[in-house]
Amino acid sequence: MLLNFLAKYQVTNNPKVDFLSGLTVALALVPEAIAFAFVAGVEPLVGLYAAFFVGIITSLFGGRSGMISGATGAMAVVMVSLVAIYGIQYLFAAIVLTGIIQIIIGLLKLGKLINIVPATVMLGFVNGLAIVIFLSQIGQFKDHNNISHSDGGHSAIGVLFNGGWLESNQLIIMIILTLVTMGIIFFIPKVPKIGKIIPSPLISIVFLSFIVIVFKINTLTVGDLASVSGGLPAFSIPNVPFNLETLWIVLPFSLTLAGIGLIESLLTLTLIDEITDTKGKPNKECVGQGLSNLTCGFFGAMGGCAMIGQSMINISSGGRGRLSGIVAAISLLCFILFFSKWIEMIPIAALVGIMMMVVIGTFAWTSFKILRNVPKEDGLVVIIVTAVTVWQDLAIAVIVGVIVSALTYAWKSSNFINIEEHTRISDSESKYKLKGTLFFGSINKFKTILSPLNFSEKVITLDCSESWIWDQSSVDILGKMTEKFKNQGKVLNIENLGPSSRKLLEKGKNIADINIIE
Repeated sequence: MLLNFLAKYQVTNNPKVDFLSGLTVALALVPEAIAFAFVAGVEPLVGLYAAFFVGIITSLFGGRSGMISGATGAMAVVMVSLVAIYGIQYLFAAIVLTGIIQIIIGLLKLGKLINIVPATVMLGFVNGLAIVIFLSQIGQFKDHNNISHSDGGHSAIGVLFNGGWLESNQLIIMIILTLVTMGIIFFIPKVPKIGKIIPSPLISIVFLSFIVIVFKINTLTVGDLASVSGGLPAFSIPNVPFNLETLWIVLPFSLTLAGIGLIESLLTLTLIDEITDTKGKPNKECVGQGLSNLTCGFFGAMGGCAMIGQSMINISSGGRGRLSGIVAAISLLCFILFFSKWIEMIPIAALVGIMMMVVIGTFAWTSFKILRNVPKEDGLVVIIVTAVTVWQDLAIAVIVGVIVSALTYAWKSSNFINIEEHTRISDSESKYKLKGTLFFGSINKFKTILSPLNFSEKVITLDCSESWIWDQSSVDILGKMTEKFKNQGKVLNIENLGPSSRKLLEKGKNIADINIIE
């Protein structure tokens, strides 16, 4: 009975697998949360608390079971300038407002707008994010004491050129341990029973930690990044003046954070939908993300959104239910409160190896084949989104990709408008069939092919049964062409309109004189 209840509400279908998967994710969350806190210019605990609150609230109230959320780099790079100029309390105020905006977006059911993101943009998003994750892990092969954590630059590729690599011996050890981790993750699932009982990433963490501790191998550990020890997060209202001046300071940041957070979360949701062949709820996810950020602002946390890397670790480890995210968040809090000493002993190489396997699993390797077999415009969109994701950030890449896709579609559609003679009624009257979509992009071609000078007949009737009239530009041009025919002593009639086309033209009667016949 209990298992049926848990399965019905997507809590879990397999408690053991979800628990172990969540524990693995929690271990991988620690260095990521610390790193993103550094990027934002705040204390490590501010990032760790964010990972806890965002993780558990979205797991409970979000729209996608199995998806992991926490502090993210995409949002951190927006926060850094606000923290540097106005201080951390203004960041908490901005996160509160971010949560409110996201909740409103969810309640207005605007999450469905994710459906307008084309498949080519999704492909570019996946590839770009895989490269970004790879580059972020390259940063772990550097001496963290010699790298500025407050750099607010957006470019992920900058990690290759800012120096600070580990000394040769440490670098070699780090590479070897990373490769060992990747080997364990690759081969353990092929071992009967063991691979199905315990997630291979968890086995790799335990094994490498044991080897490093027992043989006293000199390599970077979680403790070298920062201490993860702390107490329970305390409730506090952001210490900022509650006036319009504060609102105008934080509003631009909040709008940007809300947009970036929802774009990354909804795209991750869509990706997991495809991988698991299930369906998430975008609007519910917007509300869940909003609740989590609203809570973060009142508990001294930096906020966050969905994390594709950790989500992929969870999915690949078998985590499908909400329990996996809940366990990850609670385990992270337990690490902070009780087990920080042990967590700080985990070698960074083990976590890097896990993320490198995520990169291999995330990158759409089939895209190389796809690019050779799709229209060049679609291939260009994939390349642009991938490049902009790496060069700038995810939100800008998706927006650019959608705009380029829309312009490409408009350009293609504008060339498909055409008319052909359908019925010759008499020497003075003919019917022509309009084919294609009449919208702002195709009106110039439409004007050319429908010029009154092209017709000897006095009465021209356009059969619109195989065409669509989409926008106000279409209404305007039909009105103008009707007037041009009239000035030439001719008549232009429109018939066989579809329901949506008829509704649009009838609404435009007051601004365009169009002859619609039954």
